[in-house]
Amino acid sequence: MNAKTVLPAVAMTAVSMVLTLAVVMMWLGTAVPWPVALVVGLGIDGGWLATLAYERRLAAQGDHSTPVTVVGWSFGLLAAGVLIAHALTADESAGAWLAVAWLPIAAKALWLVHGLWERTALTPAALGAIRGIRQEARDEAAVARARLRAEASTEETRLTAVTEAGARVARVQAKTAQTLSRAWSTLENARDGEDTGRALTSVTRPVTPGVTAHWDLPVWGPSEPVPALESAPALSDDALDAVVDQIRHSQDPALSYREMAARFRAGGHAASEVRLRAAWKRVVA
Repeated sequence: MNAKTVLPAVAMTAVSMVLTLAVVMMWLGTAVPWPVALVVGLGIDGGWLATLAYERRLAAQGDHSTPVTVVGWSFGLLAAGVLIAHALTADESAGAWLAVAWLPIAAKALWLVHGLWERTALTPAALGAIRGIRQEARDEAAVARARLRAEASTEETRLTAVTEAGARVARVQAKTAQTLSRAWSTLENARDGEDTGRALTSVTRPVTPGVTAHWDLPVWGPSEPVPALESAPALSDDALDAVVDQIRHSQDPALSYREMAARFRAGGHAASEVRLRAAWKRVVA
């Protein structure tokens, strides 16, 4: 995996070093002896390589040195400055030389990217665990979305069914009301007819002389409540105790309260639950 970043950095460094040495030899070779120009070019490239090697050693140990980094970038800027100066003073192909003057800076930037890659690199096991966690999260999200869609579809189906059932009930009620209305109208027309009274009189008069039938329509609406029947007079405490004791000892062994209360009610006696329990406690005590 490191080859993805280290190979471009190595290639760019080699090209920039060769280019820097060549430019120094061509540019200074005319002004100073070529051995001097070669020493200058190798010095620039050597300083670059030395600082780069030391930076890589510190990075392998998990350390970092700001002065070494500053020196390394200084050599890179120096090499770029040499290329730019040569491009500006060259009589021919100035544009081409100026176009490649950025190679030393680009090489340093690639080594910086490679260092960041190494500091953030993870083992295959960690990457596999991360992929598993992300896949599990995607699976859970997909299941949750499917569950929500299913619940929404079910709720929509239920609401549709309820709405249709309500519509059917409303149609039946409307039809029933219409039928009742027609029947009521028919009854009213029959009662108010001219021959209805004479027909009823001719039927009822021979049976009950002196009585004329009167036909009223049936009541369609709220009816008068039926008054409640008068309850039997309440028993006194002594009488209630005697009845409870008699019912309790009507069988052997003696009845429980639940059985006694059932027989008390079945016998037509009336007493509130509170009085009945108080009488039971007095009898049992």
